[in-house]
Amino acid sequence: MGDLLDRDAARTYASWFRALADPTRVQIVEYLARHARPMSVGEIVSAVGLAQSTVSQHLKILTEVRFVLVEAVGTARHYRVNDACVGCFPSAADVVMGRPAPTPNGVC
Repeated sequence: MGDLLDRDAARTYASWFRALADPTRVQIVEYLARHARPMSVGEIVSAVGLAQSTVSQHLKILTEVRFVLVEAVGTARHYRVNDACVGCFPSAADVVMGRPAPTPNGVC
């Protein structure tokens, strides 16, 4: 099994890929990354054009894998991209092509 990607790393990467397996979640991550600041759900809803409950469900999935971080601001919740994950998220092409993949370090 020495030729295979470590099982724990593969499991982590699979959870990341599942989290990004929806185009709306990819759009949300890109939007938050491009704006580089915490945003309310309302701001994200306006940008995405979907119902608040739908956006909240997508944000829940993204926060579970720590692509997106949430912080309480009074009674509201603001979301921002987790910059630490940018450095440890391997490209799918690198992993599939057998290039070295970064080892998850618990930050993501």
